[in-house]
Amino acid sequence: MTTARSARLRHALIATAGLCACARTDAPAAADSTSAGSSGAAASTGDGVGTSGPDGASSSGGGDEGSTTGDGDGGDDRIHITHAFGPIDLPPMSDDVSMCASWTLDNAKPVYVNEVEMANLGSFHHSNWFVVPEDKFEGDDGYWPCADRGFDEINASAQGAVVLFAQSTQSYTENQRLAAGSVVKIPERYKVVATLHTLNASPEPSQTSLWLTLYPIHPKDVSTVVTALSIQYKDLHIPALSEARFTANCDLGTPYWLSQGEPLAMRLHYILPHYHYLGNHFEVKVQGGLRDGEVVYSLDGFNGTANGLTFDPPLDLPGATGLSVTCGYDNWRSEDIEWGNGGGEMCVMLALIDSNATMGASVDLGNHLVDVQDGVQMYEGVCLGIALDKNPDQSMPDMTEVLAPLYLPPVDPDDQGVPPVPACQDSNPAVQPQGAATLSRVRDNVLVPYCTYSSCHGVSGAADLDLSATDLHGELMNHEVVADVSLPLVEPGDPEGSHLYQRLARCEAVDDAGHPLSHMPYNAPFLLDDELVALVRAWIEDGAPDN
Repeated sequence: MTTARSARLRHALIATAGLCACARTDAPAAADSTSAGSSGAAASTGDGVGTSGPDGASSSGGGDEGSTTGDGDGGDDRIHITHAFGPIDLPPMSDDVSMCASWTLDNAKPVYVNEVEMANLGSFHHSNWFVVPEDKFEGDDGYWPCADRGFDEINASAQGAVVLFAQSTQSYTENQRLAAGSVVKIPERYKVVATLHTLNASPEPSQTSLWLTLYPIHPKDVSTVVTALSIQYKDLHIPALSEARFTANCDLGTPYWLSQGEPLAMRLHYILPHYHYLGNHFEVKVQGGLRDGEVVYSLDGFNGTANGLTFDPPLDLPGATGLSVTCGYDNWRSEDIEWGNGGGEMCVMLALIDSNATMGASVDLGNHLVDVQDGVQMYEGVCLGIALDKNPDQSMPDMTEVLAPLYLPPVDPDDQGVPPVPACQDSNPAVQPQGAATLSRVRDNVLVPYCTYSSCHGVSGAADLDLSATDLHGELMNHEVVADVSLPLVEPGDPEGSHLYQRLARCEAVDDAGHPLSHMPYNAPFLLDDELVALVRAWIEDGAPDN
């Protein structure tokens, strides 16, 4: 294959099967810094990690094959390298897909990453992470407009980009941990670059921060260098006031044969789904071979949490010819919804696989109704795939690396000690809110951006609490708390006697029996900014009026 044709095909691959195209709190501003930590051995291959799935998600592995979620457990003693990108300011009511972030590793040798962990303080709707040669897209590290350096996924691919990580929709923390010995390889002199989609649903400015942690393993422990597979359904037309599902039946065997001259051969290591707040179902099914028709990933609902699924051990697909990806939506709105950011929807699967080819497939045309099942409209479209040789920089470690000590990129001693995930601290009751403590401001600055935005307490009403209700005051005053507590949700004049305040202000809220309750917002390892919690406290202290 000629170099020019290979480059054109690589562009097409990213355009056809890019990653997921495309909230919540402030904290003390973190300086742009890097930290490396370890209290264990000089190398690690990871542990067996069970067979659980994300909330509402499941995987079929067969035999002794299992799976694990990406909720994160970065508190262990494995070697890690943490980078703090620092604060970024977000204008009121902003929806921005223009920004990038970068971290130059200064790595004189390849780094073999078994796990990637991301943490943020909210308002990161989604982010896609790559590694690219450090002499490309040059400029200072930190946050910068992608257009200023000509960075997009097509240009990045042309410059040898490698997929590193992708964030689940609106997750605060996420842990992409592969099976023992499996890695994403960061070649020598590559840097990390991310495309960011930030969303501030509040009518006031906000500030957020971002951290990324790499968990490298010794080259001698590497058994597989994974590559990417992406499938998306772009020809979305979701009818108003209806439920619908869209299935991409994607033949991967043919493009693989054209690329490699042999039948499709791959093992699944990791799957990450991506849709927005109308999404209520995601499913991946095997086509052909011994596992034909087997569902290997299933997720119901939208939860704003980490939904990546690791297969440990990786899942063999003997004789498979492709994959089928289904996205379901409950469009309660009075208008049709199509592919897009903002009020649009998406349907994307990212997988990390063991294969000789990097592959992608997409439904860009031919969307049509094929059936109606129990009132749910079922659609399909024409799925076209492409396969390219695996990036040559994604080779296995050579003998020199295997015999050498574990290499870690240089770290400034002043940057040591930054944790992978910021520690939670109880809200400071001495902090006073800025502005009037009215229910309208509580709704606009706290409940909408941090409680209903993730659809936890929106129309779907997690714990039967709908904070988007027209009569919000009545919903707050009359709601029966589901947890085993004697406190009402809101006790006018008494914040400490209000369950809502307890869940927002305490890192370790408990029920009446002393059992721990998760603090809010859901999936956040930390609390809202003290001034936002103070706004809720002051409103309750004033008698929780309907204002």
